[in-house]
Amino acid sequence: MLGSTGSIGTNTLDVIAHSPDRLELVGLSAHANLKLLAEQVEQHRPRTVVITDPEARGRLDGSRWPGVRLLFGPEAIGELSADPEVDAVVVAIVGAAGLLGTWSAVQAGKTVAVANKETLVMAGPLVMAEAAQRGATILPVDSEHSAIFQLLQGGRINEVERIVLTGSGGPFRGKKTSDLQAVTIDEALKHPTWRMGPKITIDSATLMNKALEVIEARWLFGLPAERIDVVIHPESIVHSFVEYRDGSVLAQLSPPDMRLPIQYALLYPERLPGPTRKLDWSALRSLHFEKPDLDTFPALQLGYETARRGGTCGAVLNAANEAAVSRFLAGTLRFLDIPRVCRTVLDVHSYQAQPPLAELLALDRWARQEVERWSPG
Repeated sequence: MLGSTGSIGTNTLDVIAHSPDRLELVGLSAHANLKLLAEQVEQHRPRTVVITDPEARGRLDGSRWPGVRLLFGPEAIGELSADPEVDAVVVAIVGAAGLLGTWSAVQAGKTVAVANKETLVMAGPLVMAEAAQRGATILPVDSEHSAIFQLLQGGRINEVERIVLTGSGGPFRGKKTSDLQAVTIDEALKHPTWRMGPKITIDSATLMNKALEVIEARWLFGLPAERIDVVIHPESIVHSFVEYRDGSVLAQLSPPDMRLPIQYALLYPERLPGPTRKLDWSALRSLHFEKPDLDTFPALQLGYETARRGGTCGAVLNAANEAAVSRFLAGTLRFLDIPRVCRTVLDVHSYQAQPPLAELLALDRWARQEVERWSPG
């Protein structure tokens, strides 16, 4: 479990705790939340624990966990991912940092449950090609991509006309650009449906989260951007649609609870009782759908452009967005500047159609530096 102290990580550990006869936690990683990490280790007793924060070594007494192997530093994530005792790796480290764990697990031929969409946004073609070569299995954990994966069990990919990703619309659904000039951090962090970390919550507010999901779907399912749609669905009950060539449309419905897609990935192809609540049909009155407002939320258009162009665009857009969100949360960038700076950095970067991994990592660093230097005009 890579990224155990985030929302996906804690939900994953809950799923594991509900299936002790089927799932065993071999190892986990965390960054700096040592208090929650200690509670997780006490409860689950993994064999290996990785802490990536370089300052954590002096603040942690590992002697309290006899029999637990304690490793430090980001490079230890690769060692944990490739451990021969590990069958499946859940990657929930936020942002570009999750790429190392995914890459190591793929190279070791593991089943990789990807909750970190940035991995495929940055290096989708490379990761999918490496998985095919190494015999690794990539399973999506994002609720939308898990829904599509489940719906594809009802037909073949060559029979698909299009896929439709749903999104809640975030806290500013229905707003116009003029309404968002003075958005505060607290306002942007008030998601109406999901409880997530600050970065992904801001992404939901700008619709950049949906943009990244379009790019991820492009590589995960091998469909061109023109056959990937997005609709706003505020109830967050329908998690995605698949439309087949004969006109049939399949939808996956469930309450907004990440434990369901997590369990599906961990126990695939089996469906067993778990900790998630069931859909209450008696309380379900109506479902609403609407087109996204691309003028107010231009980040989504960046996602489509990146999905069409491929190459280095994903790494640059992802890094620029991460840096821009960090600046917004630090109070040095306005909400509406997030997609603006991403647009600027994407436009000026040196595009390559088939970059190696080293070039993607270099552009990741470059894009972050460009955002740090950027100032509103």
